[in-house]
Order: sequence, then structure tokens, then C-alpha cells
Amino acid sequence: MSFLRVLPAQLCLLLLAALFMRLGLPLVLIVPLTLMLMLALLVPWPEVQALMTSVLGIMSLLWVFMTWLRVQERLAYSEPWARLAGILAGVALFNAWAAWLVWRSRRPVVQAMAGEMLGQD
Repeated sequence: MSFLRVLPAQLCLLLLAALFMRLGLPLVLIVPLTLMLMLALLVPWPEVQALMTSVLGIMSLLWVFMTWLRVQERLAYSEPWARLAGILAGVALFNAWAAWLVWRSRRPVVQAMAGEMLGQD
């Protein structure tokens, strides 16, 4: 898998770690989980890449939910909310794009494995 296809997903995992820190989760949980997921992105197996795609997709939905929560909070206090919604929606779209990149990078690995199984080089 190309490094440039993994880089956005790595950044998304760092954003997730920052979100978990903001939510108050202990660093003892955040750091190993983030490192484990970042290393899992480097594994070329199609099953692991499909799992990481689903993790990134769930993260995108999490960012959409956080956007909705924060906008509701801002509306309750009669504060401006449009910039917040735009930024967090951009983060959610970035996560979805990273998930798509990881999913697309899965295809060459599957084709190479199929070629090996058929005895083609």
C-alpha cells in the first residue's frame, strides 16, 4: 500500500486521539490504541485493510455526531455555530475520504493475491 494513501488515515487517527483527549479519556488508553491502529494501517492484508476502512467510516460517523452535538450546544447558548459546523463537517469528510483511500488501496493487494493463487506472476 502506498504511503501517500495511508497518510490521510494516519492523520485521521491522530485527530481521533485528540478528540478522545478532549472527551477526557485517560492517556493510558488513548496512546496504545492510536499506535495499534496506526500500525494496523501498514499491514497489507485485505482483511486488516477492510477492518481499518470500517474503523475510519465509524470515525466519520462519530465526527458527524460530534458536529451535531456541538451545534446544538452552540444553538442552546445563542452563540455562532456556522464556522464550527463547517470545520467539523470538513473533518468528517476528510475521514470519509481517508476511508475511501484505504479501501481503494485494498484492490491491488487482492489482485496480487489472486494472481499468486492462480500461479501467475
